[in-house]
Amino acid sequence: MAFKDETLERKTTEEEKEGCSCCSEEEFSRPSASRSFSIQLTPVEEASCCSSNEEAEKDSCCTPASTTEEEEETEAFDAGENAYTFQVEGMDCPSCAATLQKGVSRLAGVQEAKVQYTTGSMQVSTDGTVAPAAIQHTVQRLGYSTQVPAADTGETYNIYGMDCGSCAATVNKHFAQLDGVRDVQVHFTTGKMVIDHQLSRDTVKREVERLGFEAAPVTEEDSSSRQPEASPLRGMTNTIVSGALLLAGIASSLTPAPALISILLYLSVIVVGGYKPAKSAYYAIKNRSLDMNVLMMGAAIGAPLIGEYFEGALVVWLFALGNALQQYSVAKTRKSISHLMDLAPAEAWVKTGDTWVRRPVEEVRIGQTMLIKPGEKIPLDGTIRAGTSMIDQSPITGESLPIDKASGDTVYAGTLNDYGSLEVEVTARPEDTTLARIIHLVEEAQEQQAPTQSFVDRFAAIYTPIVFAAAIAVIVVPPAIGFGGWSDWVYRGLALLVVACPCALVISTPVAIVSAIGNAAKQGVLIKGGAFLEAAGTLNALAFDKTGTLTEGKPVVEKVYAADGDADRLLSVASTLEAYSNHPIGRAITAYAGEQKVASREGTNFYAEPGKGVAGTIEGKSYAAGKPEWLKEKGVQIEKYEEEIQQLQNEGMTVVLVGDEESVLGYVGVADKIRPMSSGAVQSLHKNGIRELTVLTGDNEGTAAKIAGQANIDRYMAGLLPEDKAKAVRTLQQEGRRVGMIGDGINDAPALATADIGIAMGGAGADTSMEAADIVLMADNLEKLPYTIRLSRKALRIIKQNIWFAVLIKVAALALIVPDLLTLWMAVLSDTGAALIVVANSLRLFRLRG
Repeated sequence: MAFKDETLERKTTEEEKEGCSCCSEEEFSRPSASRSFSIQLTPVEEASCCSSNEEAEKDSCCTPASTTEEEEETEAFDAGENAYTFQVEGMDCPSCAATLQKGVSRLAGVQEAKVQYTTGSMQVSTDGTVAPAAIQHTVQRLGYSTQVPAADTGETYNIYGMDCGSCAATVNKHFAQLDGVRDVQVHFTTGKMVIDHQLSRDTVKREVERLGFEAAPVTEEDSSSRQPEASPLRGMTNTIVSGALLLAGIASSLTPAPALISILLYLSVIVVGGYKPAKSAYYAIKNRSLDMNVLMMGAAIGAPLIGEYFEGALVVWLFALGNALQQYSVAKTRKSISHLMDLAPAEAWVKTGDTWVRRPVEEVRIGQTMLIKPGEKIPLDGTIRAGTSMIDQSPITGESLPIDKASGDTVYAGTLNDYGSLEVEVTARPEDTTLARIIHLVEEAQEQQAPTQSFVDRFAAIYTPIVFAAAIAVIVVPPAIGFGGWSDWVYRGLALLVVACPCALVISTPVAIVSAIGNAAKQGVLIKGGAFLEAAGTLNALAFDKTGTLTEGKPVVEKVYAADGDADRLLSVASTLEAYSNHPIGRAITAYAGEQKVASREGTNFYAEPGKGVAGTIEGKSYAAGKPEWLKEKGVQIEKYEEEIQQLQNEGMTVVLVGDEESVLGYVGVADKIRPMSSGAVQSLHKNGIRELTVLTGDNEGTAAKIAGQANIDRYMAGLLPEDKAKAVRTLQQEGRRVGMIGDGINDAPALATADIGIAMGGAGADTSMEAADIVLMADNLEKLPYTIRLSRKALRIIKQNIWFAVLIKVAALALIVPDLLTLWMAVLSDTGAALIVVANSLRLFRLRG
């Protein structure tokens, strides 16, 4: 009998390449998961990407470039006008990156290609004759997968002055109609415009200014992080001047001076204060958009026509003042992650020969060594090669206490080195650092619409034309049928026109979403969009992966039993098998064997069954190590040990049984310790309204019960395979609960995808976690989970408050029209005042702390 899973047997065929696909630049397909393919497993310390095939050894791709060669490469990538960045999947060694770089570089029209294996990215500079789709096709022919980059073909601008979604719509429609513009996306929440165009920057700026806004391109040298801070005085010159003219007009009306003087002063207020809104209104009408500028200017122009000069002037000035304050408040929410952008230094001390030279981070290459002095911030992600210190990682992970770091540990850009000098090997370019990815993900999240926002936008799209039509009807119908004078009904219609502006309602949701996501980012929590923020606020059940989530994820060996008394032989076999497992328990056994000075053995034909164990051939004999039930399935007689195993499991140990083809060699008892903060986090979650907490684990019932008891969790499900965890989540959902799943984002992927919200821990150290989950806790602990739930629920409350307030203000204003109590200035305040209150209410989310 051999420990062999026939479904996982790997057959060798002459048609398929030996070793990995990087050993040839010929066109062939990489083997899929469902296809039989050739692979030779060798001991870890001797593992090689390429096979020992003589021809493969001659291929230069099989010899990774040395660090010396990388350091000699001084030229930075030339990101010209036709430059693209691709994310490539399928590279499993540096030689794959070398092969890919060669293959793409040979493509006609490609000027330069740079492939970074560590980040899975490829930068390609072309002469403009090759399309991104052709590059994608070449990548796929070489055996990898990628998508055509969309955003990289465009240019990003900061648009200043947008204080409502209608403003963004006007800009979007205007540029979409211009010749030379292939695609444009304007995002009100972030104040950015991404445009794929053939226009000059001056033309783009001029067109934006014609709409009544300002534009500034976002570049590497002049990024949004370095844009001037929002100021309440920004763009308020016309408001201040018109305010002075308004005061002069009021003063003139109170003196014996001719009425013509005050009228001229009021008209001057309308001209000066209404110049920019009038220009914006013109382009809004041209683009068939009824934004607030159109409605307000309609009222401002109509008022003097019926002799209400003071009312017209007051409407314009109040609108201009409220608009400026609103722009300032909204800009503050958009700057919610600006402190993150400014965290990483622009320069780094880099080793060149025997000296240290200060260089811009853009010129620092992967593999170079940086010097981080005490008290300095770390410019780029890297690995410590010399020195020890404590690093304040709070900007990235939200952890309150500095972390001890030594040689071999990872450090992140933007974190603070407390006291020791460090030599750090650079592992990421500025655009690929963990900090840069956080900023990118947060900006993407702020641009995504939440369900509530989508509903409000659809409502506003219907509401505004209806009320606009009603205003016209109020102006025309009653006097036309002889019910009152024209001036009275025109005045009422103008007031209704102002009330029609749904600005406060439209911004009620996005400003709250931006504030909440920005605050979360400061606290080390990435929320991937408004939809996930809203969904997190409705959760009433949480399911926890045990290992590495509730526990430290670093189990230790507590007991070793050998049936023949030879513990070293048992450990030697177990560690040899577990060397091919990436499970924490396997790593604990190999580490313990190393501490006991027990050497591994030579072996072949190793394979693992997730959630069950590992098997292989050692010195010609088949062995297996794993769950007792798994060995029993394979015919090993374990009855003699079942009672002893059960007792150890009841004590909270996980038992790894080791056996050969005939009998049990012995077992290894492993235990994991609960995290100190797990119990406190669980209590806090209960206080925040989470009714059901469940532990999901592949361990035995005794271990699950012990950990659940220590963490004050009432429910647990034990003995689960990865697919079983997804079923467990579905079971909780079928019980009527909205479930959030907390795991590491990799092994728990099926459960994370099944849950209403997937929450990954330790995102600072795992790219996959940052990409896969809906919410990412950057620190590797549960401290920020109660804060995340609390923030989500508060955001939901504030959104509801904003919507109800905006609606009730409009209803109250509309009700005052009937008894003729609504004045134009009151209508303006009902809109701009309500918008300011909505924004101020949303800014309260910034004050919530973890």
